[in-house]
Amino acid sequence: MKKSAKMVLVLMLCAITILALGCSSSTGGKGGEIKIGLIFSKTGATAITEECMYNAAMMAIDEVNAAGGVNGKQLVPVFEDYSTDPAKAADKMKKLIMQDQVVATVGLYTSASRVAARPVVEQNKGLLVYPTFYEGEDPSPNIIYTGTVLNQQNDLFVPWLMENVGKKFFFLGSETVYVSLIHAQAVEVVKANGGEIVGNEIVPSGNADFASVIAKIKEAKPDVIYANLNGDSTVAFYKQYKSYGFDPKTMPIASTITDEASVAAIGDAAVGHYSCFNYFNTIQSDANKTFVDNYEKKYGNRDVTAVGEASYDSVKLLAKALEKVEDYKPESIIKAFEGLEMDAPQGPIKIDAANHHLWCCGRIAQVEEDGSFKVVYESPELIEPKP
Repeated sequence: MKKSAKMVLVLMLCAITILALGCSSSTGGKGGEIKIGLIFSKTGATAITEECMYNAAMMAIDEVNAAGGVNGKQLVPVFEDYSTDPAKAADKMKKLIMQDQVVATVGLYTSASRVAARPVVEQNKGLLVYPTFYEGEDPSPNIIYTGTVLNQQNDLFVPWLMENVGKKFFFLGSETVYVSLIHAQAVEVVKANGGEIVGNEIVPSGNADFASVIAKIKEAKPDVIYANLNGDSTVAFYKQYKSYGFDPKTMPIASTITDEASVAAIGDAAVGHYSCFNYFNTIQSDANKTFVDNYEKKYGNRDVTAVGEASYDSVKLLAKALEKVEDYKPESIIKAFEGLEMDAPQGPIKIDAANHHLWCCGRIAQVEEDGSFKVVYESPELIEPKP
């Protein structure tokens, strides 16, 4: 009996040890592989934007692996589609952290999805690398932010528009966290610079009928339509703008959301309008030409966007951070991100050591007749992120 009791005790201890090892947050880096999560919408209202993000992230993974991986280990992507659904984003994030045991996850686009997934990331001691421009409110210690914040877009875009286009603004946006905050700040910038707000409309996400809004725009006669619409709404509004006979030379649309993927879907109705990002695929540099050429070879088009390029950068920065750590615990990886610098397709970038956001240039561009963006302004130096 004593022998049997000892055997039972040994088996119980073994089981506890195995269970403990199975719950370790660093299991995603065992053996010759490192598992990283990718979470994007291949379906849903923002799939038109997030397809490029997924593609660019996968291209970066392939490049890292082709160059020998991270300290000899291959990156293994584990993908989840959250279908532009915040609740699903939280569920998928939990699966990636707890079930798949990835060392970090790159992705998400909408602020609503990030807000929904944040407590999951924090409570389960995960790490998210978020490649999307956002409002900069209440940053999380478990998130690395590789997109822009408001002072890197609004603070240069609105004054430039007032100086070069006009001072009467009509605001139009989707009903999202990002739009509500970026428009609130832009309104203050317009007022502070002696401008006039002649309209401010918010529509539901996915809205496709802008007849009533366009009637208000016609009556208000603004100099600029500051329009930030999500996904399919962007395409619908630009096309209806053109169908009503508006002229971008006298009343352009200006956006911090409309990118190359949107323009490809909009077609000639996008010509003459303005956007502001840290990246456009027409940046004249050898690094960007190589990046866009490689993307075209892999995916058959050159419609790389700011959030697509940021997704690519996110994977490359993550790989650099992973090279610096001895374990794959989130706290170690986050520490390795601090002050990390890289020559990206957009140019030099770095992660702020204190707030974990991106230093980058700001750029304003106008859509040409061929559908490409022509950069008309670029900040002379990297802009410090001020979330």
